[in-house]
Amino acid sequence: MSRERHSISIHFARTLIAAARRNGVDYQKPMRFAGLNERMLENPGLRITPDQLSRLMQEMWRVADDEFMCMGSRPSRHGVFTLMAKQAVRCRNLRAVYHHLGHFYNLVAEALNLELSVTDGEARFALQLADPAKDPDCTLREFLLLLWHRFPSWLIGQRIPLSYVSLDFPEPAHKAEHRLMYPCSARYSQPDCALAFDAAWLDEPVVQTPATLSAYLRRAPLDWFRRQAYYQSYTRRVMDYLERSDVLATTNMDEIAAELNVTSRTLRRKLSDEGTSFQELKDGVRRDAAIHSLSQPSIPISEISRQLGFSEPAAFTRAFKHWTGVPPGIYRRS
Repeated sequence: MSRERHSISIHFARTLIAAARRNGVDYQKPMRFAGLNERMLENPGLRITPDQLSRLMQEMWRVADDEFMCMGSRPSRHGVFTLMAKQAVRCRNLRAVYHHLGHFYNLVAEALNLELSVTDGEARFALQLADPAKDPDCTLREFLLLLWHRFPSWLIGQRIPLSYVSLDFPEPAHKAEHRLMYPCSARYSQPDCALAFDAAWLDEPVVQTPATLSAYLRRAPLDWFRRQAYYQSYTRRVMDYLERSDVLATTNMDEIAAELNVTSRTLRRKLSDEGTSFQELKDGVRRDAAIHSLSQPSIPISEISRQLGFSEPAAFTRAFKHWTGVPPGIYRRS
């Protein structure tokens, strides 16, 4: 089972479209381009694919001519990120990259302020919006922090291990998505939004080139939404096993515990300590596989049910409705 088969809360699509509505931007074409519709948006429990969110954002950038997606006090014209990236790839090391990011956007984008600081061996790359009220759902801040971690990580060819991420808003209802976005703990209701990491990483050299950047930009923003799920140790190992399994329906805790050289009781306790359970993880993998299969009209629902190990399509329908709030047939028609 492919590791790319994961899903994203429709919350982010809902907030992008809400911002377009508030600012009088035509959101219908971006919504159709992403394979979304009003009916889907009415269900806050629904999940979509990374490709759908990527296509929605791509088209929103183009239609609104704003890479801040109508959530900043001033727009950032479509193409500004590319211009910044073409200069960033020529930086010598990560320190120069973050200095360049801050200097560039502080110069061209009045909607935000970026600053790199180093104190007692800790580097912080902080973000403050000029008008947070324009970003009532905090989506722009969440997205920019994700971007300022993933793009520099790509430039140096390895993931920057964050100590924590600061967020200047309270815990949101969709906070579970943050462990899919940031490789660290999240601190809420802070004075600013920031990425924090060991300052030694600032000396890491940039390894990408203008040639590799061209391919990277053609894929954007899809690469930013592909899963880099940051789970704790045992959760990650169980997820890896489940995602590799060709017989997911019959995969049980005993065989995974044996693979990890622990008892089932120990594994159950470890997962509980990490805030999850075997069944929750298994259901999540099956849910995401179902969502991807349902986005391909050529695969009958009965075949998806069989592939996921359900005894009959009715059992799959009940499970899918429990996971997403709608039956698989309605999800596919949407």
